[in-house]
Amino acid sequence: MEIEILGQEDNPLLHRTEVDFEIVHEDASPSRLSVRDSLAAKLDKDSEEVVVQKLDTKFGMRKTRGEAKVYDSPAEAAEIEHDHMLERNKIGTEEDADAETEEA
Repeated sequence: MEIEILGQEDNPLLHRTEVDFEIVHEDASPSRLSVRDSLAAKLDKDSEEVVVQKLDTKFGMRKTRGEAKVYDSPAEAAEIEHDHMLERNKIGTEEDADAETEEA
């Protein structure tokens, strides 16, 4: 899976960078989590700081276009992003599960 960054735009007010990218893949469409991890590695960021917003694969194509938001820290991502986007990107779920087991 190859990731090419098509564009980046800084958004200092929300402490993030908005990234447009394209992925060339050999097999089926990549999962959101594998894209998040690969994009984080390419941008030299922690995967908890990357929120993949959109993935679009045209039928029969081996290219996927997407949009992601790369935050300065995982705490800022958790504060700004909607809960369903955090859940889709598996951000903060491990800590929440550990906290619930400690309370019980």
